[in-house]
Amino acid sequence: MQRYCFTVDLKDDPALIEEYERHHEKIWPEIEQSIRDAGIGNMEIYRVETRMFMIMDVNDSFSFEKKQLADQVSPKVQEWEALMWRYQQMLPFAKPGEKWVLMKKIFQL
Repeated sequence: MQRYCFTVDLKDDPALIEEYERHHEKIWPEIEQSIRDAGIGNMEIYRVETRMFMIMDVNDSFSFEKKQLADQVSPKVQEWEALMWRYQQMLPFAKPGEKWVLMKKIFQL
Protein backbone atom coordinates (compact mmCIF):
# COMPACT_ATOMS: atom_id res chain seq x y z
CA MET A 1 0.00 0.00 0.00
CA GLN A 2 1.19 3.48 -0.88
CA ARG A 3 -0.22 6.63 0.74
CA TYR A 4 -0.64 10.03 -0.90
CA CYS A 5 -1.85 13.21 0.79
CA PHE A 6 -3.35 16.24 -0.93
CA THR A 7 -4.71 19.64 -0.01
CA VAL A 8 -7.10 22.16 -1.53
CA ASP A 9 -9.15 25.07 -0.22
CA LEU A 10 -12.88 25.59 -0.20
CA LYS A 11 -14.42 28.93 -1.00
CA ASP A 12 -14.94 30.92 2.19
CA ASP A 13 -18.72 30.70 2.23
CA PRO A 14 -20.41 28.76 5.07
CA ALA A 15 -23.43 27.84 2.91
CA LEU A 16 -21.20 26.43 0.16
CA ILE A 17 -19.08 24.54 2.71
CA GLU A 18 -22.22 22.99 4.19
CA GLU A 19 -23.40 21.96 0.70
CA TYR A 20 -19.99 20.49 -0.11
CA GLU A 21 -20.06 18.37 3.03
CA ARG A 22 -23.60 17.18 2.26
CA HIS A 23 -22.41 15.98 -1.16
CA HIS A 24 -19.78 13.88 0.61
CA GLU A 25 -22.21 12.24 3.04
CA LYS A 26 -23.19 9.96 0.14
CA ILE A 27 -21.11 10.37 -3.00
CA TRP A 28 -22.51 9.24 -6.33
CA PRO A 29 -22.09 5.47 -6.89
CA GLU A 30 -20.23 6.08 -10.17
CA ILE A 31 -17.70 8.23 -8.35
CA GLU A 32 -17.12 5.64 -5.66
CA GLN A 33 -16.72 2.97 -8.36
CA SER A 34 -14.21 5.08 -10.31
CA ILE A 35 -12.17 5.55 -7.13
CA ARG A 36 -12.17 1.84 -6.36
CA ASP A 37 -11.48 0.87 -10.00
CA ALA A 38 -8.38 3.09 -9.94
CA GLY A 39 -6.85 1.02 -7.14
CA ILE A 40 -7.67 3.39 -4.30
CA GLY A 41 -8.45 1.25 -1.27
CA ASN A 42 -9.12 4.04 1.18
CA MET A 43 -9.79 7.77 0.84
CA GLU A 44 -10.47 10.21 3.65
CA ILE A 45 -11.05 13.96 3.54
CA TYR A 46 -10.65 16.25 6.56
CA ARG A 47 -11.47 19.94 6.85
CA VAL A 48 -10.52 22.82 9.11
CA GLU A 49 -12.18 26.10 8.15
CA THR A 50 -11.61 26.29 4.37
CA ARG A 51 -8.52 24.04 4.18
CA MET A 52 -9.03 20.41 3.24
CA PHE A 53 -6.68 17.46 3.54
CA MET A 54 -7.16 14.18 1.66
CA ILE A 55 -5.47 10.86 2.41
CA MET A 56 -5.42 8.25 -0.33
CA ASP A 57 -4.19 4.70 0.26
CA VAL A 58 -3.61 2.94 -3.05
CA ASN A 59 -2.67 -0.55 -4.14
CA ASP A 60 0.03 -1.59 -6.61
CA SER A 61 -2.29 -1.21 -9.62
CA PHE A 62 -2.79 2.53 -8.99
CA SER A 63 -1.25 5.08 -11.32
CA PHE A 64 -1.97 8.80 -11.50
CA GLU A 65 -1.81 8.63 -15.30
CA LYS A 66 -4.35 5.79 -15.58
CA LYS A 67 -6.69 7.52 -13.11
CA GLN A 68 -6.48 10.79 -15.04
CA LEU A 69 -7.20 9.07 -18.37
CA ALA A 70 -10.14 7.13 -16.92
CA ASP A 71 -11.55 10.32 -15.39
CA GLN A 72 -11.26 12.23 -18.67
CA VAL A 73 -13.49 9.73 -20.51
CA SER A 74 -16.08 9.37 -17.74
CA PRO A 75 -18.98 11.81 -18.16
CA LYS A 76 -20.08 11.20 -14.54
CA VAL A 77 -16.62 11.94 -13.13
CA GLN A 78 -16.45 15.09 -15.26
CA GLU A 79 -19.89 16.14 -13.99
CA TRP A 80 -18.82 15.49 -10.36
CA GLU A 81 -15.56 17.42 -10.80
CA ALA A 82 -17.39 20.39 -12.32
CA LEU A 83 -19.84 20.35 -9.41
CA MET A 84 -17.04 20.14 -6.83
CA TRP A 85 -15.20 23.04 -8.47
CA ARG A 86 -18.19 25.19 -7.52
CA TYR A 87 -17.04 24.82 -3.89
CA GLN A 88 -13.27 24.49 -4.24
CA GLN A 89 -10.69 27.12 -5.05
CA MET A 90 -7.22 26.81 -6.41
CA LEU A 91 -4.34 27.19 -3.99
CA PRO A 92 -2.11 30.20 -4.78
CA PHE A 93 0.86 27.93 -5.58
CA ALA A 94 -1.08 25.34 -7.63
CA LYS A 95 -0.23 24.76 -11.26
CA PRO A 96 -2.82 25.89 -13.83
CA GLY A 97 -5.81 23.54 -13.71
CA GLU A 98 -4.55 21.77 -10.57
CA LYS A 99 -7.13 21.33 -7.82
CA TRP A 100 -5.85 18.96 -5.19
CA VAL A 101 -2.12 19.54 -4.65
CA LEU A 102 0.06 16.57 -3.71
CA MET A 103 1.76 17.16 -0.37
CA LYS A 104 5.32 16.20 0.54
CA LYS A 105 5.74 13.98 3.58
CA ILE A 106 8.24 15.58 5.92
CA PHE A 107 7.96 13.40 9.03
CA GLN A 108 7.00 9.91 10.15
CA LEU A 109 7.32 8.33 13.60
